[in-house]
Amino acid sequence: MKRDIEFKLNGALVSLNADDDRILLWTLRTDLALTGTKYGCGEGICGACTVVINGTAHRSCRVALKEVIGADVKTIEGLAGKDQLHPLQQAFIDYGGFQCGYCTSGMLLDAYVLLSDEPHPSRGTIIAHMDHNLCRCGAYQRIVDAIEHVSAQTEGQL
Repeated sequence: MKRDIEFKLNGALVSLNADDDRILLWTLRTDLALTGTKYGCGEGICGACTVVINGTAHRSCRVALKEVIGADVKTIEGLAGKDQLHPLQQAFIDYGGFQCGYCTSGMLLDAYVLLSDEPHPSRGTIIAHMDHNLCRCGAYQRIVDAIEHVSAQTEGQL
């Protein structure tokens, strides 16, 4: 059903007139031109389409617009500040936590949620949390190293 839909996206209010069953991923990429959120498997398995909704990581390929009405949605485009990268983004660069970069936005947002909930997780907790994100390039070790670095450098504030 087409209707007016409002939600907060990367800190700004978004108003759309759209089918409330439209998938959030396609709304972000096509209607709002935010292409950092990637289409991977379309089944919610790979993690390439991960966004943060009300502080929790969600696979945007499995979320209908009606589920984000009134919600606070963060995409990779909303992670960095205006003048500098988010510490996780910088650590991924410093540690080589990506190669092709296709999984990177989902990895970063899942790591962001982890460190927001648990600022200083153990290496095992990081691995367990990130285990459901797929990286075809095999940069897992460097991704975990980057997250561990940010965990050690921050005082619980992301």
